[in-house]
Order: sequence, then C-alpha cells, then structure tokens
Amino acid sequence: MRLVFAGTPDVAVASLDALAASRHEVCGVLTRPDSTAGRGRRPVRSAVAQRADELGIPVWTPESPREPGFLATLREIAPDCCPVVAYGALLPPEALDIPRHGWVNLHFSLLPAWRGAAPVQHAVLHGDAMTGATTFRIDAGLDTGPILAALTEPIRPADTAGTVLDRLSALGADLLVSTMDALEGGSLVATPQPASGATYAPKLDPADARIDWAAPAPQIDRLIRACTPAPGAWTTFRGERLRLGPLSVREEAGGAPGQVQAGKSEVIVGTGSTAAVLGEVRPQGRRSMAAADWARGVRLEPGERLV
Repeated sequence: MRLVFAGTPDVAVASLDALAASRHEVCGVLTRPDSTAGRGRRPVRSAVAQRADELGIPVWTPESPREPGFLATLREIAPDCCPVVAYGALLPPEALDIPRHGWVNLHFSLLPAWRGAAPVQHAVLHGDAMTGATTFRIDAGLDTGPILAALTEPIRPADTAGTVLDRLSALGADLLVSTMDALEGGSLVATPQPASGATYAPKLDPADARIDWAAPAPQIDRLIRACTPAPGAWTTFRGERLRLGPLSVREEAGGAPGQVQAGKSEVIVGTGSTAAVLGEVRPQGRRSMAAADWARGVRLEPGERLV
C-alpha cells in the first residue's frame, strides 16, 4: 500500500523505520513544525522529520493539517492509508476522508483504557499490572475509533514510564506493520470499542509531578516512576527544587513525612506510611547524583525535611 506516515517524537521513529522496511511504500511524512531550542533559539526538526530526511522521504510540517495546501498535496498523493504515532495535532474530517483505509493510530494502551495524551504515564501512576498497544481507525472522537489489533505488555515493579514506552515503541512498530499488511489483504475486521471501561490520560505537567510526602510510600513511588523521564518528579529542599529519580520503599517507618535522614550509603525520607530510600537526585541547576553524595554535599541538619 501507499502510505503517508504521521508522527513527531522519538517514540514514533521505530514505527517509521518498520514501515519503511516493509513491503509498503511510505510516500511522505507529516510531522509537527520545527521547534526552537538552545540559547540561540535555533530551529530543531522533530525526531520523525530527522529520520525521514535520512531515509529520503518527503516531509510536510504544516502548522495545522487543516491547511488547504497540505490537504491538496494529500489528495494528489492519494495514499491507501495514513498510519499515525503520536503526531500531536487533531486531524480534520476532510483529511480523514482521503485515504481509502482511513487513518490508523498506534496508541500505547489497551483501549478503551487510558485514552488521551499520556496513557503510559497514567498506567504506571495508577499501578496497572498490564498495559499494551492498540491500532484503531481514527474517527472524530478522542481515541474512540474501532479497534483493528492489540497486544499486551506487563508493567514490571521497577518500570518507569520511559522503560515501558521504550518496549511498547518497538512492539507497537511491529503491530502497526502487521495491521497495514492485514488491511491490504482484506482480512482485518474493525471492532467497536466497548461502551464501558473508558479511562482518560491527560498530559502530566510539572505541577502534577510535585511529591506529597504525606501520601503513602507506594503512591509516591508510582508518581516518581510515572513522571520519569518527563516531566520529572520533584520536591523542594531549603526552598529550591530538587528533582528525584525512582526510589525504593521500605517496610519500616521513616519518621515524619518529608523528614530526611542520611546514613553513610543511603538517604531515607519519611512518608505517610513507611520509609522511602532516595535513588538519584538532581539539585536545581546541577547534574544528577546519588542521593548519598547529595546529602554529604549539603550537610544535612537534624530534622530537615523535603516539602
């Protein structure tokens, strides 16, 4: 089939690579416009655009897929299907109607669970034991279209959102190619999503990532893992932000919520339940370091707390 691929961040690159290596023809790539980064505010192409450049595939970066110029180009190409992975913009009805097999989204959850922008983060945050990936045909709703195929993947006790997403990116790329193969062969039947069981996964921002030390330790653990690598869980110490990597939970008590106790090789913090042992920390404006090294550097006073 002739395909136009839509995607933007790193997590979509594996799918672009898999489609480019398949029997299908990727005629073009739709991605978000260049962003700016660095002190000079230089334009930076998306991860998908950079990979498409390397593969020699034409790239389109309209401000909106509603732009008449892009829609005219899409009609001229007349793709059979448009696979989508984390594109990052709503597709208008006039675009959805162009490919004969529609737009097929690879979503990193077991729909209808965790519709929305941050499915993996919310699965980790809520302590789900299982997640997965789903391909579905995009309609006018938010991740509500009929399901084409799915796979499951366990969430391990030490998983972060980043490690789960890395696995689903690779597994999902194969699922997306097999979905394209089945669509071409006419063997795939779309199944409407269940009317019940839908949950929603809005984007987590830095305000959501602040730690409440009065919460139970397992809840804090899940929050940190859900926010790793982004937006990054954080607390404050002596009035400055301290970013935290994944921690471990102890069975014994650890003092008052937020109270910090430093030993020779570990730093223990009290929570609303049992003790938590810090892993890596990143003070404001500095690099990440082991919590014990940080504690020695700041010379903790008795009774000091993270808030």
